[in-house]
Amino acid sequence: MSDLYPPLEPYETGMLDVGDGHLIYWEACGNPHGKPALVLHGGPGSGCTVNARRSFDPRAYRIVLFDQRGSGRSIPHASAPGVDLSTNTTGHLLADIERLRQFLEIEKWLVLGGSWGSTLALAYAERHPERVSAMVLFSIATTTDSEIEWITQGVGAFFPEVWERFRAGVPKADREISLVDAYHRLLMHPDPVIHEKAARDWCHWEMAIVATHPGHKPHPRYEDPAFRLGFARLVTHYWRHKAWLEDGELIRNANRLAGIPGFMIHGRLDIGSPLVTAWKLQQNWPGSELIVVGEAGHDARDPGMTEAIVAATDRFA
Repeated sequence: MSDLYPPLEPYETGMLDVGDGHLIYWEACGNPHGKPALVLHGGPGSGCTVNARRSFDPRAYRIVLFDQRGSGRSIPHASAPGVDLSTNTTGHLLADIERLRQFLEIEKWLVLGGSWGSTLALAYAERHPERVSAMVLFSIATTTDSEIEWITQGVGAFFPEVWERFRAGVPKADREISLVDAYHRLLMHPDPVIHEKAARDWCHWEMAIVATHPGHKPHPRYEDPAFRLGFARLVTHYWRHKAWLEDGELIRNANRLAGIPGFMIHGRLDIGSPLVTAWKLQQNWPGSELIVVGEAGHDARDPGMTEAIVAATDRFA
């Protein structure tokens, strides 16, 4: 991670009331008078990390990060007992982004997003192209039916023993429904023994399919039971609803991004989210550039990913 800019602390933080009983944590780093940039974290439900601040030159950028509903320091957290996820949808997150932009009095901003964050960034930019100055996306995902089916079943062809363990995590009676639905039932069960085991099983699968390189170490946040449960609940909640998007709409509507310059950075070895999605998106997004990192998988910490992300934000500085 030495290719990132040095560690830095926010110069401003807050909790923004976005309605429906939700308060979202936000922070601003770097130069208060710099070029505005928004970071959209992955997951859904991962929360923003301290290293995400370091993808930008702090002298050039006003870097804004926030924890999406139910994740990180936002409240209520998705791991809370009896949590209601009905007001946690893609539409709600898009409205939250606009509310935060207006609160911070930002006219336009560069949007950076990875994995699920790239889905959210594309949905936001296609709805509000006049608010986006540029985009940097990595580990591209558009949360289509086929992508969800691949990441929960198809990719098991590469990890048969791990996938069988993942499948065995749900009762035999529930194996007739999708694994996403089956796991979501378990994760929302009020019994901690049941939902904590389901969270461990789900996260074990998630960690396994991004471990492209020998010696790959999972992010330490997976050791936190509250993180595991909130993350797994939100991922399955969004995936079972196909992120409330029409199937394929983000690629189909990418022409709306004409005039917005963008870099897409994707690992050649990304097994969980194959390169073809980013390639199709680039074909439909005028003015975009696809950068393929030969030795990287899905993890932004993989060889070459950090350098490419920072180089892209430097280009727009």
